[in-house]
Amino acid sequence: MKNLSFEWLVGLRYTRAGRRSSRNSFISFISLISMAGIALGVAALIIVLSVMNGFQKEVRDRMLSVLPHIEVFDASGVIPDWQATAQQTLKHPAVLAAAPYVDAQSMIVNDGVMRGAMLRGILPEDEPKVSIIATKVKAGKLTDLKEGAFNIILGVDLARAMHVGIGDKVTLAAPEGQLTPAGTIPRLKGFTVVAVFEAGHYEFDSGMAFIHIADAQKFFRQEAPTGVRLKIKDMLKAPQVAFELSRTLGGSLIARDWSQQNSNYFAAVKTEKTMMFIILTLIIAVAAFNLVSTLVMTVTEKQADIAILRTLGASPMSIMKIFMVQGGLVGLFGTALGVLSGIIVALNIDVIVPFIEKILGIQFLSKEVYVISTLPSDLHWSDVWTIGGIAIVLAFLATIYPSWRAARVKPAEALRYE
Repeated sequence: MKNLSFEWLVGLRYTRAGRRSSRNSFISFISLISMAGIALGVAALIIVLSVMNGFQKEVRDRMLSVLPHIEVFDASGVIPDWQATAQQTLKHPAVLAAAPYVDAQSMIVNDGVMRGAMLRGILPEDEPKVSIIATKVKAGKLTDLKEGAFNIILGVDLARAMHVGIGDKVTLAAPEGQLTPAGTIPRLKGFTVVAVFEAGHYEFDSGMAFIHIADAQKFFRQEAPTGVRLKIKDMLKAPQVAFELSRTLGGSLIARDWSQQNSNYFAAVKTEKTMMFIILTLIIAVAAFNLVSTLVMTVTEKQADIAILRTLGASPMSIMKIFMVQGGLVGLFGTALGVLSGIIVALNIDVIVPFIEKILGIQFLSKEVYVISTLPSDLHWSDVWTIGGIAIVLAFLATIYPSWRAARVKPAEALRYE
């Protein structure tokens, strides 16, 4: 403390003093409210961004249990020599595995119930190399898909809607009809349900099915697979790898990464996260600018002290520093408290939320309504530093006007009525 300048010593004294009169007590109360407001805003912003990061990560991981990191397909709709294309993509250092696929829309019918579904033909022995769908199979096995057996694996919600289970039959209707003398009639084929999967994403669990790639080519009358699915080392680098593959593959081949397949969803999440950041930052700004009223009241209360300091030789800049120290410390303490509280809650939200749900007897996220039924959290330290920095800067800016006003106090006028 002895090594501190007098501006810091006086600023620290003003920060912790002020309970000898009712007016000083009120000023101290306002300072505490400002500090609490900053802490609450900082903590809320850290928690909300962590939850949104966790939600985005959880949904992305569940999507990628079914979707590939990168798809390579031909503009014509089929890749006749998919093995050569797969070998070419594997030359890229970031590509770990490749597997062929067939994608097409189909109608699934059973006992008068009809549902549209995305039908995907796969090679059961190669599919685990590019996705984790095999680990999502809840009943049966992925290897139960046999060439020529016309077996099918349904999403758990799709199977429930169709009222079918393992061993039951469903009928698939191809989009292209069959031309006969009587006209065009639907092309139908019976399939046996051999397994049920649960990806944890309602869109896939209620609208996707898998069959053997050879059966898919026969049913949809394709001469070759639709394309090749790729797994890479770092899925976050998929856009860059897809761009590089597009340049090296040449011809009519197109490489599309997972973010392009779900661009609308991820764009909406990004926009929502940005708006929440702006809205909650305004809460911090309101709390920070409460410091303005606190410091203005302090300046009014301490005019005699300011005048005495000026007559003792303190410069206007020194007076400014005193009140900027006072306001800055309030902002710093509030930010530190908010950061600490936000980190604790964000890291333990998987324990806190179930505890609250148990006490209140409610469930915040219903599986029937939301994509996931638990509240995830993914704390990014970069967010923490950004939020803390913004709060401190806003608190510092709030001290400028009251400090400038204190520096303009004229000693003679301030001491006239003392």
